[in-house]
Amino acid sequence: MSGWHWRKKNNTPHLFLLRITVFFFLLLPIGSVSLHAQPTLKEVIEDTAKKSQEVTFDPDNEGEVPEDELNRGVPRTMVQGFFLAIRQRDFQRASQYLDLRNLPEAVQKIPGSELARALRIVLARTHWIDLDKLSLDPAGRRKDGLPPYRDRIGQIKGKSKTFDILLQKVPRGDGVAIWKFSNKTVAQVPEMYAVFAQTFWDEVLPPWFFEVRVLELYLGEWVGGISLILIAFLGAVSLTAPLYYWMRRQDGLIYSQLLKFFQTPFRLVLWMLIARQLVAIWQLSLVGQAVYQAKIGMFIIFTWFAMRAIDFSFVRLGFRMKKKGQPGWAVLLPTLGNVLKMVLALVVLIFWLDNIGVKVTTLVAGLGIGGLAVALAAQKSLENVFGAITLYVSHPVKVGDFCRFGESCGTIEEIGMRATKVRTHDSTIINVPNAEFSSMQIENFSLREHMWYHPKIRLRSSTTPDQIRYVLVEVRKMFYSHPKVLPSPARIRFEGFGEHSLDLQVFAFLDVTDPDNFTEVAEDLNLRIMDIITKSGTELALPAQTLYVQRGRDLDKTKLEETEKCVQGWRDNHELFLPSFPQEKIAELQGSLDYPPVGSPMAARG
Repeated sequence: MSGWHWRKKNNTPHLFLLRITVFFFLLLPIGSVSLHAQPTLKEVIEDTAKKSQEVTFDPDNEGEVPEDELNRGVPRTMVQGFFLAIRQRDFQRASQYLDLRNLPEAVQKIPGSELARALRIVLARTHWIDLDKLSLDPAGRRKDGLPPYRDRIGQIKGKSKTFDILLQKVPRGDGVAIWKFSNKTVAQVPEMYAVFAQTFWDEVLPPWFFEVRVLELYLGEWVGGISLILIAFLGAVSLTAPLYYWMRRQDGLIYSQLLKFFQTPFRLVLWMLIARQLVAIWQLSLVGQAVYQAKIGMFIIFTWFAMRAIDFSFVRLGFRMKKKGQPGWAVLLPTLGNVLKMVLALVVLIFWLDNIGVKVTTLVAGLGIGGLAVALAAQKSLENVFGAITLYVSHPVKVGDFCRFGESCGTIEEIGMRATKVRTHDSTIINVPNAEFSSMQIENFSLREHMWYHPKIRLRSSTTPDQIRYVLVEVRKMFYSHPKVLPSPARIRFEGFGEHSLDLQVFAFLDVTDPDNFTEVAEDLNLRIMDIITKSGTELALPAQTLYVQRGRDLDKTKLEETEKCVQGWRDNHELFLPSFPQEKIAELQGSLDYPPVGSPMAARG
């Protein structure tokens, strides 16, 4: 039952996809271990070109090589001439490279052209001959433990017997010594053909299907390979159809996403695995085996499979980031996913080139130097990309935040991979490179929990101490009573004596974060402070540079007397709350003031 726990957790589909992907990548080498010694695709291409060329001699040995119209003077050119005749489908000429003397009676009855054809099929399916390793000496390879008139160019291992592929120096009709395939090897051709070359396709297809080549593969191999691939496809569809039918009948986002993800890639991977196992039991030619070992289809499908897994995982991760309140990652994740897929494709390409026989050491070194050059050329762009990553990871701002950076202010509209777009108060757009923006001192106003209210109130120099006491107490009462003013700290202090005024300093925080709301509440507080100043009988000080041409009007004596009487009453009742209000009085006053003020349409709706 523990194997089904992934259905109960939100994050486990990622682990499930990872397990499936790793499992199929581990299956990638299946079918290739036993063929490790076979030629690579690169060697096939190079050797095919050599065998297709006209026979040439080493100039250093040209004087020693006996003249022969079929170039049988040295082992290498003899074998090259045999393969050239085979490629030209001239089996009669190819038979002249075989030593047909002293053969068993049963073998003598087989035409030489048929023996040449059979030897070609056996060699094509069992043994790769590297022409560069064959001797160019007319005397053959020396010190190989064989008689001087013989060379061994390979061995073919069967289940119960090993066959030597021998070349032998024999006299030509005129007595000149030339090289041919040894009569010992020729005598074993029928037996080798029966062991290695007789397959189902050899029985059902005409012989010429294994003589005609298309893209270096015999026509019979194309027919058999396509047939096996079609059978594998039907097998993959049959095996996966019940699973897909069951998943379609399940409810839930997980099942629908898994169905969408696995429907095509999973079926193709299974199809390829079945096809590889079917092809592995078929006796392909060495060229076909080299193409088979190149695993072109496997690398393409597995690369696509892994890329789909990356897309699926990053989409899921993007949804999770949005749920966590980090929508900015939605911009960064696709780019990171594309970079990861590019790296994956490059790694797979290197492995594939190594698999087909290309020396990747130089390639990897070149990529390192090229990568360094690209990094230097794209230094500024990379700085901006890393700047974007820094902004997303550290979260100094996000889209929609109002902030100050440098000497500018504005609202963040987009954090891209190259630059951050900021809309200013003038409704213009500033594009700041991420490398520069991430290193700036950024003041994020949107993260404020409240806003600071701190006007300075300048009263006339003729204001009496009791009037100041009245203003201080009443303003504090108003602060404590106002629902939008935080009770701590909410203070107003007699700061000192100005040149032409008596200065009061306000220090309070308003329970708002939006600038528009702040101006609304500050406006209400300013008006209420003006009412308190007017009620106290004093006035705000005039600007210091004003010249009095006329005598200013006197203070209202009636209000002055009322203010002094009120302050005296506070003294008598011990209610002159200076320098501060007691906590119980603050609690009594808190929230008791009408806001919005009476008469406001907003107050009427409330």
